Amino acid sequence: LLIVVEENSSLDQMRSGMPYTYSLAQKYGYATNFTALRHPSRPNYIGLAAGDMLGVTDNKLPKDSKLSSTTIFGQAIAGGKTAKTYADGMPSNCYLSNGGTKYVPRHNPWVYFTNERALCQKYDVPFAKNFVADAANGTLPNVGLVIPNNCNNAHDCSLKVADAWFRDQVMAKVFNGPDWKSGRLAVVLTADEDNKKQGNRVLTSVIHPSQAGKVVTAPLTTYS
Repeated sequence: LLIVVEENSSLDQMRSGMPYTYSLAQKYGYATNFTALRHPSRPNYIGLAAGDMLGVTDNKLPKDSKLSSTTIFGQAIAGGKTAKTYADGMPSNCYLSNGGTKYVPRHNPWVYFTNERALCQKYDVPFAKNFVADAANGTLPNVGLVIPNNCNNAHDCSLKVADAWFRDQVMAKVFNGPDWKSGRLAVVLTADEDNKKQGNRVLTSVIHPSQAGKVVTAPLTTYS
């Protein structure tokens, strides 16, 4: 499972502003009533990683917000599976401060969990140095998270930029790789939150060969 998270864009914005992404959603499957957990960004990422927001309501840095729960990444590894976060623009593994090329830790949930810091330092890696190789080699993890930087996720740049990055840097590599060709890889594209104008509804798509034009209208959330 590879999850890719965009930023601060509603369902309607993503439908109209990300034509490539929406075309994949229509081809495979997507949800029309999927809502993020709350505003601002970080609680949604914590909820995604831990199944609970753990009382987080802000965008504090890891030095000011240390969490001791477990994550889906740590649980996967403990169960004999693999897990990895690929953070675009991050200067080094499990980086705890703003830096690099528009990298912000508030979008990289594993860095907040002190009980799993050793795992984070090993498996929370810069996107540029790792994703292409893992996709090409068929070694994408059982639980994977892709975090575009603050331009490529549409936070500071346009949805057009985010759409092109998802197409060229993620899906082009995925479609050419053995994990996808074997049928064992599903890609989920979602957003952390909307633009505060559509009830926190965001486009969430499941991209997998088993899906064909599936549209889910039931209420879903990040926990789903």
